[in-house]
Amino acid sequence: MSVKVDATLAQSFGLTSVEYDKVLTIMGRTPSFTELGVFSVMWSEHCSYKSSRLHLKTLPTKAPWVIHGPGENAGVVDIGEGLAAVFKMESHNHPSFIEPYQGAATGVGGILRDVFTMGARPVANLNALRFGDPKNAGTRRIVDGVVRGIGGYGNCVGVPTVGGEVNFHKAYDGNPLVNAMTVGIAKKDKIFLSAAAGVGNPVVYVGSKTGRDGIHGATMSSAEFDDEAASKRPTVQVGDPFIEKLLIEACLELMATDAIVAIQDMGAAGLTSSSVEMAGKGGVGIELNLDAVPQREPNMTAYEMMLSESQERMLMVLKPERTEEARAIFEKWELDFAVIGHLTDTGNITVKHNGAVEADIPLAPLAEEAPIYDRPRAPLEAPRHIQPPADPVGIEHALLTLIASPDLASRAWIWNQYDSLVGGQTVQRPGGADAAIVRVEDTKLGLALTTDCTPRYCQADPHAGGAQAVVEAWRNITATGATPLAVTDNLNFGNPERPEIMAQFAEAIKGMGEACRALDFPVVSGNVSLYNETRSPTGLPQAILPTPAIGGLGVFQDVSKSVGLAMPEKQELVLVGEIRGELGQSLWLREICHREEGAPPRIDLVAERRNGDFVRSQIQSGTVSACHDIADGGLLITLAEMVMASGVGCSLLEHPASLPHHAFWFGEDQACYVVATTDASSFIAAAEKAGVHARNLGRTGGTALKMADGISVEASRLRDINAAFLPALMGQDS
Repeated sequence: MSVKVDATLAQSFGLTSVEYDKVLTIMGRTPSFTELGVFSVMWSEHCSYKSSRLHLKTLPTKAPWVIHGPGENAGVVDIGEGLAAVFKMESHNHPSFIEPYQGAATGVGGILRDVFTMGARPVANLNALRFGDPKNAGTRRIVDGVVRGIGGYGNCVGVPTVGGEVNFHKAYDGNPLVNAMTVGIAKKDKIFLSAAAGVGNPVVYVGSKTGRDGIHGATMSSAEFDDEAASKRPTVQVGDPFIEKLLIEACLELMATDAIVAIQDMGAAGLTSSSVEMAGKGGVGIELNLDAVPQREPNMTAYEMMLSESQERMLMVLKPERTEEARAIFEKWELDFAVIGHLTDTGNITVKHNGAVEADIPLAPLAEEAPIYDRPRAPLEAPRHIQPPADPVGIEHALLTLIASPDLASRAWIWNQYDSLVGGQTVQRPGGADAAIVRVEDTKLGLALTTDCTPRYCQADPHAGGAQAVVEAWRNITATGATPLAVTDNLNFGNPERPEIMAQFAEAIKGMGEACRALDFPVVSGNVSLYNETRSPTGLPQAILPTPAIGGLGVFQDVSKSVGLAMPEKQELVLVGEIRGELGQSLWLREICHREEGAPPRIDLVAERRNGDFVRSQIQSGTVSACHDIADGGLLITLAEMVMASGVGCSLLEHPASLPHHAFWFGEDQACYVVATTDASSFIAAAEKAGVHARNLGRTGGTALKMADGISVEASRLRDINAAFLPALMGQDS
């Protein structure tokens, strides 16, 4: 391509002048246009993690049950009976702002491929979504597109969407977050990895044809947005879930043979990243002949084919003698299959097209000399603990206001668009328990799955907020009775070149690491999404709230012992953990007092571990019939959600006189749970023996939530108020 390659062009591709100088040193000459494209995507923030790698290395990643941690397509943990869970969470934020439906849909498709690339059959999808102010004119359009995209892709490909979370805040007005998580099941001795091996082995392209969609998607995801965001629409990929379903089945069929040496999804940066990473990890060279690449558009250049992010494509290294067997499988599923190259001993990636060498790059320095930055960090202001303000509205008014608010309103409008039962292994539909519960087919095993983060806590105190995101996921898994095993993360932040943003990121990582170590809850996979900022009308950068989303996974040895939120009649309610009435950064403070201030709730990791281990042991022993952890909105919201889940009411005892009534009922204290049990006195005695604080809250029965001061609200009224927000936002409230 006759385009002048120089520092100016490199800058337009996202490379700094220092980075371009390093390219010149590595190459010993001016790179070709295609070579510059390869460097630009491989050294983008999205692919190289150049601002985050130093900090990510501090996270705990090992445990006896971890089979593969970070570095592969997804994390792998041993769940027993010779089986492994394979899981990961990844972002598609920028594409979902530009084109909400396709951005969200292809986010689901991409994370599915990360999982089945490892040899796992996907069994569950989750998502963590953040949208702007409901009053913002654009929020409704983005919510509609994102939800339809997730449902459209997941439903068609036949993997149930079983859980997730949704927040609304004005900080996401110009930059919504779409984080997608997939979990799969594989035999633990049949995990497929990406490191290529065997000089001369064929490199095979399978799946859909390559088009011009998604070119420079990785570099687009490594830059701030501006008023020209709509012009980036061509960088958004277009997905086809029906092709993905065929690709899943074809890959798993081939994986049942011994034909595959290595396999990699063509995700961000497409053919470039998949070929570079496979050969680089294996310490071999790779030669590609782009004439053989299946193309759906005429006259595609080498640059376009190498950087295209067309969906539903995989790259494999096969044993030569098994190539025709593999071809027959993919042709049976009506998918493209093409030998597009072979492995070499050169240590280079060599790209040929139309008889010419378009790129010839040494792989070792492409990876080993990729930029890594220890970016400046500004001192963060210490959060200030606030005194509980006086109650301006009363308990009943606050309860009804909170359950109607955007962050606590029912998500049924969303999850009813998702098929949560396809596959027949879903034990709890969305909203039925603190974590989604999925049975492992043909076993007694089950998985508990959740996504969690409280961004307002992270904004106030990134260190505490990062820890809280981990403990919230751990609590939600524990509250079902499952044993938490590991996490995947999706770290969404603003521009790391701003010292205050880099400080948020570093502190959140520290908090996460401390919590993971205290809870034996290692990080086995994840994704970093930076530059989540929009230029405001004044020209100043406007970042999202720091949002280190955590995807947690736990295991049941016997899933029949799991519990949900719904309370039976004639049970006693027990509070586990100590209520201190923490109202800083609470939803009560925001929704009732219209204040977003103060320090978030304190995190006591020793108490988290002690209280959670006790609650789990009681669930597994059969003494607990329902359980819900205390989180957004505090204790009374926890109880209201249990009432709404079951339709069974409760009668509550008087709150302790040592705390203001609104602080007791709406404080967002951590390490706390509400359980329903048939014998509160025995449960409390067992708690005391374990050193766990517990007290009687009341009894279940009737159809209303009743308080000692005479407040009584019918479960049906709670449900009606709770259900109103999303249909009204989407214009479907009539």
